[in-house]
Amino acid sequence: MRHRGFQAQFVTFVLAMMADNIEHVISYWVLFQKFHSPALAGFAVVSHWLPFLMFSVATGVLADRLDPRRLIQCGMLLFITASLGWSYFFITDTLQMWQAMVLLVIHGCAGVLWYTPTQVLLYDIVGPADLMSAVRLNATARYLGVLVGPAVGGIILLALGPAHGILLNTVFYLPLVLWLVNAPYGPKYRAGPPPPPRAVRGLADIVQTIRDIAAHPIIVAMTLLAGCSSFFVGNAYNAQLPSFAHDLGHGDPGISYSLLLAADAAGGLLAGIVLEAAALLAAKARTAIILAMLWCVAVTGFSLAKSYPLALVLLFTAGFFELSFNAMAQTLVQLNAPMDMRGRVIGLFNMASLGLRAFSGVSVGLLGSLIGVHWSLALSAIAVFVVATALLALP
Repeated sequence: MRHRGFQAQFVTFVLAMMADNIEHVISYWVLFQKFHSPALAGFAVVSHWLPFLMFSVATGVLADRLDPRRLIQCGMLLFITASLGWSYFFITDTLQMWQAMVLLVIHGCAGVLWYTPTQVLLYDIVGPADLMSAVRLNATARYLGVLVGPAVGGIILLALGPAHGILLNTVFYLPLVLWLVNAPYGPKYRAGPPPPPRAVRGLADIVQTIRDIAAHPIIVAMTLLAGCSSFFVGNAYNAQLPSFAHDLGHGDPGISYSLLLAADAAGGLLAGIVLEAAALLAAKARTAIILAMLWCVAVTGFSLAKSYPLALVLLFTAGFFELSFNAMAQTLVQLNAPMDMRGRVIGLFNMASLGLRAFSGVSVGLLGSLIGVHWSLALSAIAVFVVATALLALP
C-alpha cells in the first residue's frame, strides 16, 4: 500500500470484483426464476471457468506482446456489455435460454482478459520486492468481493429490481477502465529492450510453455499444486453448500447456507489481513505446499463434520489456508518466470489454477451423486493431499 499506483489498482480491483459478484447474484436469480433449469445453472459454472482453461495462455502471450492495460480495459468492456445485455432482456422480458448462454460466455471471456493481464501489471506496479504483498492483497480483494458483492447485489435487487439493478452495476466497472487510460505502467515504462514479439499459436503455445518451464522446478511444482487443487476440489464445494447445510440440520437451510459461504470467504479475508499486517510467511515453495496440505486437512474435516459449529470453524480455516497457499504459489511463479515469457507462464498457471475448476464438478458433484457429497469432497481433498506430499518429497 506504499505504492500510490497499487492503492488505485486495489480500489478499482475491489469495485470490479464486487460488480462481477453483483452480476452473478442478479443474473442467476432471474435465470432461476425464469427457466428453473439445473442444466443452465451447470452451464453457468462451466462457461465461467472453461474460458480460463482454453484462453489463459493465449491471453498471457497477448500480455507479453501488447499493453496489459488495454487488455484489462477490453475485459471490463465485455463485463459492461454483458450487464447491458442482461438489462435489455430483463426490461423487455424477451430473454431466451440461448441468449442467456451467450451472455454467460461473454462474462466468462471477460474474466480471462481481466485476470492474467492484471497479474502481469502487478509486477510493473510494485516490482519484485513487494510482489508477494501485492498478490496476497489482490487475492484478499477477491474474497472481499465475494463477501460484499452478494450483499450489495441483494440490496440493489430489492431496491431497483433486476433490470435497473444490473444496469447500475455497469458503473462499478468504470473506475478501473478510466484509471488505466493514463496509468504509468506497462511495456513502454519498463527498463531495457522489449522482448521480441511472439505470435499467438493456441495449443502450440501451451505445449511450448510447458516445455519452457521444465527447467524451472519451482514453477513446475507450484503449477502442479494449483492445478491439482483446482481439478479435484476447486470451488466445487460452494455449489454443494446448500446440501451440507441441510445435512447438518442447523436451522433454516437458507440461513445456514449463507453462513457457510460467508465463513469460507471470511477466512480468506482474514488471512490476507493478518498475513499482511504481521508480514508473515515469506514466499517459499515448501511453505506453500505445507499450507496446501493444511487446507486439505481442513476441507476433509469440514466434509465429514457432524456438528454445524465445527463445520463453520473448519470452513473458515479452509478459506484461510486457501488464500495463503494460492497467493504464495502465484507469487513464486511470477518471481521465477523469465521476463520474456512472464505472461505465458502466468497464463499457464491461471489455466491450471482456474481453468481446471471446470472439472472439479465431476470429482465432487458427479462422484457425490454416487457415494454422497460428503465422501466425494473428502476423497477429492485427500487426493490433493497425496499430490502435495509427493511434491514435498521432491528436491
